Amino acid sequence: MDKISVAIDGPGGAGKSTIAKAIARRFGFIYVDTGAIYRTVGLRVRRVGADPSSAEEVTPLLESMKIEMKYDESGSQRMLLDGEDVSNAIRTPEMSMYASAVSALPEVRAFLLEMQRSMAREHSVIMDGRDIGTVVLPDADVKIFLTAAPEERARRRYLELQARGTECSYEQVLEEMNIRDKNDSERAAAPLKRAEDAIAVDTTDMSLEQSEDAVAEIIEKRIRV
Repeated sequence: MDKISVAIDGPGGAGKSTIAKAIARRFGFIYVDTGAIYRTVGLRVRRVGADPSSAEEVTPLLESMKIEMKYDESGSQRMLLDGEDVSNAIRTPEMSMYASAVSALPEVRAFLLEMQRSMAREHSVIMDGRDIGTVVLPDADVKIFLTAAPEERARRRYLELQARGTECSYEQVLEEMNIRDKNDSERAAAPLKRAEDAIAVDTTDMSLEQSEDAVAEIIEKRIRV
């Protein structure tokens, strides 16, 4: 196969980004974190004081917004907003909620759709998000739906935030995760759902290494076809 496209969808905390990054290194693919793109839009919206759930307030901001994805020497994706590296600024619980709100707007999704698809046309990619297999890359060579129990996902996210020095409680993370799950699943525009041809992988009782191996095995089988 010339170029391979792998779509990984699932709720927050299921391990999508961590696993996708590891798989990208293993297979030599480009990793595209679509959630980071929506977080970047959310950051701009927050900075100007606009309502992230209002199409009337958000849409005018898109025309002047310059969003870029770059990769550092380690292969990690960096997000730039109007030339500023905001990769760290977008990784907060508040930006998770902003990302959820702006991603529900059809205008925002349409604005970012071509950026995401162009990456898959030009490179072998592994792309994670919430609607990759259903909307962004409906013809992806491999589709995987990663999930885990809400309590386990919240535990992972809590530990991740603690490691970054972000002040929060496990209960707060679990509550916000449940709210985002509900919002993402019930939104009218590209809701979170498993594609009919996606292979489900539940990582609740898996170690990170086991989860990576399970996903890698699925991809290897497809590549060998």
